Amino acid sequence: MSGLKNRYPKTVECKGEEIELIRLDSLETDAVKSFTDQLEDKDLLFLARDIREPKVVEAWSRKLETGDIITIAAMRQDEIVGITAVIQDQLSWSPHVGELRILVRPDARDLGLGRTLIQESFLMGLDLNLEKLTVRMLLSQDRAITVLEEMGFKTEAMFRDHVKDRSGKKFDLLIMTHDVAGVHSRMQAYGLDEAL
Repeated sequence: MSGLKNRYPKTVECKGEEIELIRLDSLETDAVKSFTDQLEDKDLLFLARDIREPKVVEAWSRKLETGDIITIAAMRQDEIVGITAVIQDQLSWSPHVGELRILVRPDARDLGLGRTLIQESFLMGLDLNLEKLTVRMLLSQDRAITVLEEMGFKTEAMFRDHVKDRSGKKFDLLIMTHDVAGVHSRMQAYGLDEAL
């Protein structure tokens, strides 16, 4: 967990643009509301809950305080252009598994920011001693799925007609996973874990 405290804020370069990554302590901010207001329904359907709803934002903020959710925001000037979160439920039967959530604003999707946020999430998983990361994606999010596959995520399950948008249209949902523990073991074997 100490790596998390020392890692942020930090600046990354995405196709020539400087993006600052900061750890969020609350989602109840104007910057977060502005970010979620710019996302369409289809950008949010893979999430278990609509993060534009005040009660959901309150619940997420409480989880930030307890450390059950770690959330990193990607800032361009004073605006959030992306968010990644790793959720860990210590009271479940799967405390070794983290759920990854990644959102990128439409105007920042060609910067490689999604890949950067996935890499940050992987580092968070290592810091939290997670053995596995899961991520939910709509089958229609083919670009995001391609990036996840390139980074070692594999499809574990698909649920047909699992989510429904406000108009009633149904979408298929994929569950993808990554073996964090296996990658970490290989990194240790090559002495690469010290580089992190």
